[in-house]
Amino acid sequence: MDASYTTGLQHIGIPTNCLDTSIKFYMDLGFEPFFKTDTVIFMKLHSLLIELYESKEVSGKAGAIDHISLNVKDIESVLEYIKSLKFKILDEEIQALPFFEKGVRFFTIEGPNAEKIEFNQIG
Repeated sequence: MDASYTTGLQHIGIPTNCLDTSIKFYMDLGFEPFFKTDTVIFMKLHSLLIELYESKEVSGKAGAIDHISLNVKDIESVLEYIKSLKFKILDEEIQALPFFEKGVRFFTIEGPNAEKIEFNQIG
């Protein structure tokens, strides 16, 4: 993929059994709350953003990082490029959530080791 499509790491998604416990843990490490809903919180430390969210399926297991997310400038172009590579796309179409000030649009693919890579355009 052309490096100009991305601007860097968007966030790392970490599932948790208890949001409050995880929030305290990351705040003790210097992270500050950045954006919060009832079941999701983004915590920020300098330029590093982590997404903590409640999930009973994966949390508590060693290596339980659910996904990494990359910032992109043009989500439609990136999706077309990914389709041309015949990668396994986990979302039928571009998804949207009302996170942050102007929302986010994203889609997720599966890597060769079943890891999830999310492409994310804010606003």
